[in-house]
Amino acid sequence: MSAAAQPTHPQIAVSAAIFRDGKVLLTRRARSPAKGFYSLPGGRVEFGESLHHALAREIDEETGLKIEIIGLAGWREVLPATAGAGHYLIMSFAARWVAGEPALNDELDDHRWIAPDALADLGDLQLTGGLEEVIQAAYRLIEP
Repeated sequence: MSAAAQPTHPQIAVSAAIFRDGKVLLTRRARSPAKGFYSLPGGRVEFGESLHHALAREIDEETGLKIEIIGLAGWREVLPATAGAGHYLIMSFAARWVAGEPALNDELDDHRWIAPDALADLGDLQLTGGLEEVIQAAYRLIEP
């Protein structure tokens, strides 16, 4: 998307820290923004769509998984770093896996189920900013 085509206001997005058997799902972005970085699956909220509906829709579209949304784990603001980069407010939720196996769409090119306490040991993976904090907050909602 060119700088001229960028929205002139922040975009609202959602993501999910999906837990299954004590591990959280990380997905790698196949294109910008954050191409090559591991993060939580999710995407933009459409006009008139609730956050929970947007989250369930995005997770289904990106991974094919069905989830149970537990609660808001935190938020991140991504500001335009360079011309052409977007401005996003990302609402991140804790969720439990309900059904399905990851079947990634063209926005993602890899996935891994990782133990939350192993995140600090993933030096070989590029993680999006604030990912560890959001996952830890989500884990506290899942495993109080």
